[in-house]
Amino acid sequence: MNSDVLLAALGLVFLIEGLLPLLAPGAWRRVFTQMLQLHDGQIRFFGLAGVLGGLILLWLS
Repeated sequence: MNSDVLLAALGLVFLIEGLLPLLAPGAWRRVFTQMLQLHDGQIRFFGLAGVLGGLILLWLS
């Protein structure tokens, strides 16, 4: 894999991850407070869904 593509992808991840705390810190805090209430299995499910969604997007591109 080209290192420029990897760095661009990582940059996009940081950009997208940083948008919510930048634009709506109160909502970001509420989301994290709600996430603390979830069980480990529920968090793993969301992690798995994210990984599978990313793999599908990579496969489609």
